[in-house]
Amino acid sequence: MLSIALAGKPNAGKSTFYTAATMAEVDVANYPFTTIDANRGVSHVRTECPCLERDERCNSENCRDGKRYVPIELLDVAGLVPGAHEGKGLGNQFLDELTNADVIVNVIDASGATNEKGEPVEVGEHDPLEDIDFVEEEMDMWLAGIVERNWESVERKSRSPDFDIDDALADMLSGFGASPAQIAIVLRDLEYPDDPIQWDDEHREALARDVRQRTKPIVVAANKIDVAPEENVERLLELDKPVIPTTAEGELALRRAAENGLVDYDPGDESMEIKGEVSDAQREALEGLGETMERWDGTGVQDALDYAVYDLLDHVTAYPVEDASKWSDGSGNVLPDAFLLPRGSTPVDLAYAVHSDIGDGYLHAVDARSAREVSESYELEEGDVIKIVSTN
Repeated sequence: MLSIALAGKPNAGKSTFYTAATMAEVDVANYPFTTIDANRGVSHVRTECPCLERDERCNSENCRDGKRYVPIELLDVAGLVPGAHEGKGLGNQFLDELTNADVIVNVIDASGATNEKGEPVEVGEHDPLEDIDFVEEEMDMWLAGIVERNWESVERKSRSPDFDIDDALADMLSGFGASPAQIAIVLRDLEYPDDPIQWDDEHREALARDVRQRTKPIVVAANKIDVAPEENVERLLELDKPVIPTTAEGELALRRAAENGLVDYDPGDESMEIKGEVSDAQREALEGLGETMERWDGTGVQDALDYAVYDLLDHVTAYPVEDASKWSDGSGNVLPDAFLLPRGSTPVDLAYAVHSDIGDGYLHAVDARSAREVSESYELEEGDVIKIVSTN
C-alpha cells in the first residue's frame, strides 16, 4: 500500500488533516508537539470508477455511485521545527518516520497564525511562505547527514576493482526508499569526481537533495483557508510548487455531519448540501463552510491526497477481475478490487500486485472492455479492467 506522510511544523493542522482523512481519533490541541508517536491509518484517494460505464454501479464498499476510493496509508508524525536535522524539537524522530513514505504532504498554516516554532500568534503575523522551504531544507540536510555518516563505507568499496558507484549508493540509500534506477538517474544529472574519496560536502549535499526530490516529492497543503487572509493563499498559489488550498477542520466537520445524516457530501466533492435537521448555529457554520468551498472548489483535503498519488507519483488505478464479461470476481462481486501502480506498469506487474503466486504463474491478460488479449508489455492506463490468466 502506498504511504503518504504529513509533514510540517507543529500546530499547522496535520493531526486535524489526518483525523479528517482517516476518521481515526487522535490528539488535537493548540500547542506544539501534540503528536509525539506517529499515527498510522488508512485513507483513500479518489478516482472515477469504471462502473460508470455500465448500467448499474458496482457493489464495492469503496465505491459511492461511481466515486471510487482506493486505500492508501496515511502517516501523521511529530511537528518539524528549524534545526530538526540537528535534533531540535522532535526532529530526528520526525525525520526517521519519513523513511518509508512514498510522498510527502507538507501541511502549512496559510493563515499565518503560528510562528516558525508552531506557537500561536495573531492571524497574518507569520509569513506562511517561510514554512515551505524550511521543511524541504530540513529533509535535505537530514539526508545529507546520513550520506556523510555512511560515506566511509563507499570509500572502502571504491578500492575494489569491480567498484560501481551506482551500486554502492543504492546499497547505502536503499533504506531511504531509493531504488537503483533512481540513483542512476540522479548520478546522470550530477557532476562529481570519479573517486569517492575526492567528494566533498557540496557533492554529498547535492546528491542528498536530488535523491530526496526524486524519492520523497512534496505537495503543499495550504491549510486553514477558512480563516486565512485571501492574499496569503493567492501568494502561495503563485509559487512554482504544487500547492492545494485546504481546510482540514472544514473537511472533518463535513465528514462528521455526513455520518450523522446532516449533509449530503462525499470526500472530494466541491460542494455539499444541508439535508438534515440542524440548529441555527450549525446552519450558519455549514453555510460559511459552503462559501469557502465555493471559493476554493472544495475543502482540498481529498485533492491534496489525490494530487500526491496521481500527479506527483504518477500512478494509475487498475481493476483485476476474474470474469471479463461481468467485470467480477469468482463470487460475482463487480470490480471488487483496485490497485495503484506506477505509470508504465504492465499486466504482469498487476498480477504480482494481486499475489506473488498469480504473478509467478502469469500466462496472459485480457482487456475486459474490448475482450481482447493484451501483451505482457502493455502499459496499463487509468481505469483499466484486466482479467489475468494464471496457472495459480
